[in-house]
Amino acid sequence: MTHYELHELGWQPHFDQQIDFDELSRCIASRVCAHHGSHVLFLTPTGEISVPSPLVETDVDEGLGKTLAIGDWLLLDANDHRALRRLERKTVLARKAAGDSVKPQLIAANVDTVFIVSSCNQDFNPSRLERYLALVLESESVPVVVLTKSDLHDDPASLRQIAEALHPGLIVETLDARDPDQAGSLNDWCGVGKTVAMLGSSGVGKSTLANAMCGLSIKTSSIREDDAKGRHTTTARSMHRLAAGGWLIDNPGMRELQLADCEQGVADLFDDVLKIARDCRFRNCNHQGDVGCALEAAVDAGQLEQRRLTNYLKLQSEQARNSASLADRREKDRKLGRFYKSVISEKQKRRQ
Repeated sequence: MTHYELHELGWQPHFDQQIDFDELSRCIASRVCAHHGSHVLFLTPTGEISVPSPLVETDVDEGLGKTLAIGDWLLLDANDHRALRRLERKTVLARKAAGDSVKPQLIAANVDTVFIVSSCNQDFNPSRLERYLALVLESESVPVVVLTKSDLHDDPASLRQIAEALHPGLIVETLDARDPDQAGSLNDWCGVGKTVAMLGSSGVGKSTLANAMCGLSIKTSSIREDDAKGRHTTTARSMHRLAAGGWLIDNPGMRELQLADCEQGVADLFDDVLKIARDCRFRNCNHQGDVGCALEAAVDAGQLEQRRLTNYLKLQSEQARNSASLADRREKDRKLGRFYKSVISEKQKRRQ
């Protein structure tokens, strides 16, 4: 059985501050690495342990519910492996659940770096990259754009320049994921104790890249030549050991990624747009044909790309709408919770 030091599993000072030495000596610091429905798989200093799901349910309700995320840290009872508490997350990736649901969906927790993977073919889409970037910036993880399948484009360097212009200081790597040496260019983010996650559409080469970085045999499939769309190969989130010593959280390809509770992420990503908007004639300018709109003037003057302005307005509106829906749901859940507690309390009084 493999043994680890806590820091090798991704333990950081952020978690030290939430626990004292005596507590740690009585508990097992455990990190969620996979969820198989009836059981949760944990990484611990003494190796992997599998715990029945009912034993790891938590009482934490912070808008993300009681759901555990891959990458979470829990303190487990050393005797029966019952969850005592979940440690506060350093970072959390979450989106609005797919479809008409108004609940949030956890993607991963305690991630240091997120590789936003796109490919150098028809999948390359700056507006889609901005959507992923807003999500990652909101989580306070570090985004790195990885452009795979560089052999499919005559000038991959031009795509790299387009991606780099989306956010100041954004790091963009262009590579052929089938080449382990090229995949090794990502090792600076993958050292001992580091956790990275991959996000991107199906068929962009995430599984191929994961295989190269981890020495795995994750199933891969080719993209359809007619529309460059991929099929889902990774179907569940899980953590894998990286050859460089860190950990990779692999995620299924996302056909739908809607933003919610992402106001700061959008603001950070479009800081250049917001600076121009300060010069609008009216503070409540909608930037859509309003008199004295500085953003539209900047587009006309060639200082701002129309695509970027359009996407900013789209993502801002989307996250605001979804955030309002989530807030309504949380308030209803709180009221329902208080009602249930009052009913239980009343029954207990009658029994006395």
